[in-house]
Amino acid sequence: MTAGPTTPYSTRRAIEESDLQACFQVRKDVFVGEQNVPEELEYDAYDATAVHVLAVAADGTALGTGRLLHGADAAGKTGGDPAVGSLGRLAVSRQARGLGVGAALVRAIEDEARTLGLAAVDLHAQTHALGFYERLGYVAYGPEFPDAGMPHRAMRREIRPA
Repeated sequence: MTAGPTTPYSTRRAIEESDLQACFQVRKDVFVGEQNVPEELEYDAYDATAVHVLAVAADGTALGTGRLLHGADAAGKTGGDPAVGSLGRLAVSRQARGLGVGAALVRAIEDEARTLGLAAVDLHAQTHALGFYERLGYVAYGPEFPDAGMPHRAMRREIRPA
């Protein structure tokens, strides 16, 4: 598929096994294939309990994904606050970049966080993506740190109840 500026797409919570497999394939293409993240680091035990979201083109092609950790799974990334979720594994396929898919996925994850009653969403952003998240209302805090060999910063956005 060749995506263009008018390519229609939608986001949804990944429930079906086929949706989850599409999420994992986008992550593999972006993180393992493009960014050389070792596959054993990309997939973890949190995938089983996370809320996954998927962006798909009108023809069903997977364009991007992200996940939300909550409860005990998020505690290690959010300072232990049970009211804060952790957004992660946000990936947009090469052909869909520049279409607003990443921002739509972040908003879909925030919607899922609201549904769970969370008050804020944290994330660990690759430093080159700080501006993207800042435009979506996230604020960086704490020092830069390495993750999978790449520099990251912690960021947080308060979300209002639905």
